[in-house]
Amino acid sequence: MKAAVITVSTSVAAGFGRDESGPLLRDLARDLGAEEVKGEVVPDDRDRLQASLRYWIDRESCRLVLTTGGTGFSPTDHTPEATRAVIEREAPGIPEAMRMVSRRHTEHWMLSRATAGVRGHSLIDELLGAAAYSQEAE
Repeated sequence: MKAAVITVSTSVAAGFGRDESGPLLRDLARDLGAEEVKGEVVPDDRDRLQASLRYWIDRESCRLVLTTGGTGFSPTDHTPEATRAVIEREAPGIPEAMRMVSRRHTEHWMLSRATAGVRGHSLIDELLGAAAYSQEAE
């Protein structure tokens, strides 16, 4: 299975700061059975993220796309809207389960607007914070 990890961060995409979640999610994808994992950082721009999601699924045939970032309430957080524009069917149980897990790690667990869904034969999953899942696995 091929997978892609997309870090949504305007500042990291501009070269300010380091992508800490992306490498953790690439490891997670490998742990889930991905043989080939690609990654990229994109700014929190709805059109750019939609294009990235379509590219990794439609052109690169990734069966799993994990995103991190852009799911809060900041005026620049557009990840859920971009994902909903690309998916064909939502999978609401996935983000609900992730919110329940993140409850142990942050008091802001209910504020995530993450979504998940299917496009063709591919799953898109917005993770709520890769660091929390890394700690959960330990």
